[in-house]
Amino acid sequence: MLYQLPNGKVVHLSVEEYLELTDLDIQYLMSIDYGNYIIDPFSGSAVEKTSQKTYDFEFVNMDDAESYENIPSDDVPFDDIIDLSNNLDN
Repeated sequence: MLYQLPNGKVVHLSVEEYLELTDLDIQYLMSIDYGNYIIDPFSGSAVEKTSQKTYDFEFVNMDDAESYENIPSDDVPFDDIIDLSNNLDN
């Protein structure tokens, strides 16, 4: 995690190091001029870590196409309650 010291510099600490951090440790880090100034407020955030995944939904393996024919469709709402075969005859 990133922790900003009172002098404006930012240091990288683990959660354990942050929980054990004392005022003397902070004073020491400032006295040795440790850390960096960060201009970008999103530095190290999940916003920068974008990954794009692309899926090809149009691709169907023809060997598996026959096995997909027996899968019931979820396109019709309440199809488990209403018997559609009776309604199609009317």
